[in-house]
Amino acid sequence: MVKLICFLRRKPGLTAEEFHRYWREHHGPLVASTRSGQHALRYEQNHRLAQDYERDPDGFDGVTEQWFASLEDFYASLQEPDYQQIAADLERFLDTERLVFILSEEPEVVIGGQGP
Repeated sequence: MVKLICFLRRKPGLTAEEFHRYWREHHGPLVASTRSGQHALRYEQNHRLAQDYERDPDGFDGVTEQWFASLEDFYASLQEPDYQQIAADLERFLDTERLVFILSEEPEVVIGGQGP
């Protein structure tokens, strides 16, 4: 398994509330409705707590994780014709110039693994 992990910052001019609403109500459903999105085994949105903005107001607004069976499946998702809809939508709510992401393998669980 391969995971795409993206650290997200909202587009300048959007409030945190506007960002989170758009990501939940528009972008997530858009991804889920596309052939590109169907390559993912799992798509998670991790929204930053409103209270955490007091600690670091200029930090990341959220983290998304998308799980794929293989690296080839990840790249196949980018080749779908409807991926362009997703890419265009990213520009509407993300600061794409400051998007940070990694591709990782399955996690090594240190605490919280399944018991005997």
